[in-house]
Amino acid sequence: MDNEIVAGIDIGGTNTVYGLVDKEGKILSEGKITTDTSPQADGFVKTLALEINKLLAGHKGYSLKGIGIGAPNGNYHKGTIELAPNLAWKGIVPFADKMKKEMGKPVVLTNDATAAAVGEMIFGGAKGIKDFIILTLGTGLGSGFVVNGEVVYGHTGFAGEYGHVIIIPGGRECGCGRRGCLETYVSATGIVRTAKILLEERKSKSVLREINPAVIDSKMVAEAAAGGDKLSLDAFDYTAEILALAIVNAVVVTSPEAIFLFGGLAKAGDLLFLPLKKYVDEFIQPVFRNTFDILPSAIPETNPAVLGAAALAWKEL
Repeated sequence: MDNEIVAGIDIGGTNTVYGLVDKEGKILSEGKITTDTSPQADGFVKTLALEINKLLAGHKGYSLKGIGIGAPNGNYHKGTIELAPNLAWKGIVPFADKMKKEMGKPVVLTNDATAAAVGEMIFGGAKGIKDFIILTLGTGLGSGFVVNGEVVYGHTGFAGEYGHVIIIPGGRECGCGRRGCLETYVSATGIVRTAKILLEERKSKSVLREINPAVIDSKMVAEAAAGGDKLSLDAFDYTAEILALAIVNAVVVTSPEAIFLFGGLAKAGDLLFLPLKKYVDEFIQPVFRNTFDILPSAIPETNPAVLGAAALAWKEL
C-alpha cells in the first residue's frame, strides 16, 4: 500500500527521538522525549506509545505498518535491551514485546549503530552494496557489519561491537571496564582525550591552551586544526592512525566494498579522511589494496537516528 508508514525510534541515554517515515525515507513528522521520563520501562513505553499515536492522529490517511527501534545494547534476536549502562532500566528488558503489546503492531529492535547500517543500506550510500561496514564516530564508537546483504548479528545478537575491540592492550580506561578499547581513541571523546594528553606532554603553543580543558570538545579540536594549529592536527593524525589500524583489521575479516564513517567526528572531513587514507594505504595487506572505498555517510542530516530505525522496520517487516 502506498500510504503505509513505519515508526522509527532511537533510544538514547538522554533523549529518545521518534518519527513517522514513508518508504522513500521521508520523515512525515517527528518528536522527542527525555529517556528518563519514567524510572520503569513500562511507564516509558506507555509515554512513547502515546506520543507516537499523537503523530499518527495527524496523518489519518496513512496506516502504520510496524515499528523499528534502535537502542543501546539492543538484542536483535530477542528484542531486548540488555544491561545498558546508560539507561535507568537495569537488567534485561523485553522492550520490543512491551511496545508491541502497547501499539498492536510488529516491532523489530536492534543495536543503535546496527540500525544506522540498515539506514545506510536502505536510504543512504550503501544502496546496491552487499558488503560494507559503518562506523559511527560519536561519543563512543558504534558499528555495523553487512555481509552479502545481511547484517551480521552473531548467535548472541551483539556481533559487530567494534568499538570494544582492544586496539592497545593496557591502554586507556573504557566505560566497559576494560582498557585499550578502540572507542577510547577513535571517537569524539577519544580525540579530546588525545588532545588533552598532547597539551600535557608538550610545551608548544596551541589555541587549545586558551580554552578551559574541562570544556574542550571535538568540534573545538576540529576548528583549531582547520586553522592550522599543529597540536590539533597531530591529534587528528594520531586518531586517523588508530582508526586505520582498526579498518585494515576489519577488512581482512569481511572484505567490504565500502566503509562509511558517520557521526560528529566524521564531519571533520579532510582533517580525518586524508590522514586516514594515508595510513590505510600504509597498513593494508596488498591483496586488499584499492578494493574498498572509505566514504562519509550519505544518510540525510534531517534525523539519521530515526531514519536508521525506520529503515530497520522497512527491511524486516
